[in-house]
Amino acid sequence: MAARRWYAEDLRCKTPVLRNLRVIDAFAAVPREPFVGPGPWRIIPYPYQEPFVTPDSDPRWLYHDVLVSIDPSRNLNNGMPSFWARNFEHLDIAGGERVLQIGAGTGYYSAVLAEIVGPTGHVTAVEIDPGLAVRARDNLTPWPQVDVVPSDGRTTGAGAFDLVIVFAGCTHPAPQWLDGLVEAGRLLLPLTTDTWSGFLLRATRRGKSFVASSLGGVSIYPCVDGRDEHASQLLKAALEGLAAGEVPINALHIGDPSPADAERVWYQAPGSWLERKTAAPDVAAQTD
Repeated sequence: MAARRWYAEDLRCKTPVLRNLRVIDAFAAVPREPFVGPGPWRIIPYPYQEPFVTPDSDPRWLYHDVLVSIDPSRNLNNGMPSFWARNFEHLDIAGGERVLQIGAGTGYYSAVLAEIVGPTGHVTAVEIDPGLAVRARDNLTPWPQVDVVPSDGRTTGAGAFDLVIVFAGCTHPAPQWLDGLVEAGRLLLPLTTDTWSGFLLRATRRGKSFVASSLGGVSIYPCVDGRDEHASQLLKAALEGLAAGEVPINALHIGDPSPADAERVWYQAPGSWLERKTAAPDVAAQTD
């Protein structure tokens, strides 16, 4: 479909996607309309302006960088394509990789991920809402490399994965997400406060710990059972006065910090903590 290829190429320039063109081909390959239901559709245009209902059911309405409502009563949407294209680009997803997706919704981004990893890869798409899980399973029939698991993503049994991508906001990662990542495996997790806002945590396994950084700000639907209120307040305090791209972290550690680590802690959550990035030495001062 020409509109779908135009949409994908528009994402390529807008996001931009410069390294991993598998991402663009995936967006061009996956039809959006089966995943958002029959039209007319309720569209939320960028940047989150007043929603409108399309005047007809022409699928070309869907091939723009817009949110499409799935269930307005719950504020559930098919997410912003440029947001997820950017995230997939930063994760350097390759063919043949194994992906755990937490929060599949109706399966659109599960299908995009399936196209990126290809027929030799695999996507485990977990969705806690039974109705959405049924829709996702039906929608994803053309992609045999996807398994839909109707379950709580925070309690789903561990496996071995190259990527864990969480599509809802949490105050802390589930232990099995970290345990299941292979060496050089990547986690993408929206770390959010009770306001639904926060930053995107990217963590890459290096032995028993993880290299960590922020991919920028995020506002996203909260993850069921993924919130700890005390941790939410700690995160809000840690983020106060910071731009999301300035989050001063360099590592994610499993467990609780030791007393000797106290000064290195930027944010502590149940079962894990983020290490504060130390300031680079002032080379000019050293050479004066």
